[in-house]
Amino acid sequence: MNPMKKESLKDKLSHYKNSPGSLVLLISVLLCAALTVLTLVFIVIYILVRGIPNLSLSLFSPTYNSENVSMLPAIINTFIMTLISLLIAVPLGIFSAIYLVEYAKRGNKLVGIIRMTTETLSGIPSIVYGLFGFLFFLTTLKLGYSILSGALTLAIMILPLVMRTTEEALKSVPDSYREGSFGLGAGKLRTVFRIVLPPAIPGILSGVILATGRICGETAALIFTAGTGTKIALNIMSSGRTLAVHMYNLSSEGLHVEECYATAVILLVLVALINGLSGLLAKKLSKG
Repeated sequence: MNPMKKESLKDKLSHYKNSPGSLVLLISVLLCAALTVLTLVFIVIYILVRGIPNLSLSLFSPTYNSENVSMLPAIINTFIMTLISLLIAVPLGIFSAIYLVEYAKRGNKLVGIIRMTTETLSGIPSIVYGLFGFLFFLTTLKLGYSILSGALTLAIMILPLVMRTTEEALKSVPDSYREGSFGLGAGKLRTVFRIVLPPAIPGILSGVILATGRICGETAALIFTAGTGTKIALNIMSSGRTLAVHMYNLSSEGLHVEECYATAVILLVLVALINGLSGLLAKKLSKG
């Protein structure tokens, strides 16, 4: 075993000696990877060092006032906003991707237009989505500054992401699965939901995780649609700020910088928990 490993290592080294360009590319990739990891670690450590000492029980009070800028209402509003946005965008994105991959004919011009549109929507700045939500949901539909307006705007924002990740996950399922199902007499709908979707669930969940992270970190779109209300949104027509908007307001005021860093810690932990739980769920589903 060891001689084979030594020989393979020597072969690699000799290959890089004979190809200086490959060695340069290898070093560049390693340096970029190390720089990315170090940057991420620095940001996380900086937030934790600045934020943890400023955490206190008063920041989790159910009421927000000028003396105590509690983040508990923002935490609850973040969960509500995320849930409503995902309930709207995830079914639409998954079913749209199923149509594009499983039902639409290959080479269809309509499919090409839809894919080009989704890619274009993915690159639009969030402030543009916020202005659209303000003009359409608030001005035209008269929904006002509310959780519903913000959730609808965020659903439009994350819809292209869910569609593209679901589409790629469905394409990764081998065609032999479909052919075997059709050969056994199963219909198209049964094949899609019983044979194709289960192996694609981990890939679909990865898109949902990315969408959840974007919802939790969004500010510009929500300021124009959901508003900056400091109370817990008792219904979807009430205005309410999320954790990201809460952080933005505290930092822009400049009066509660310490509490802003404490809020950043909670937001970081919240996103990490969501990603971790989703990853565990994806592993269980893939093993099952």
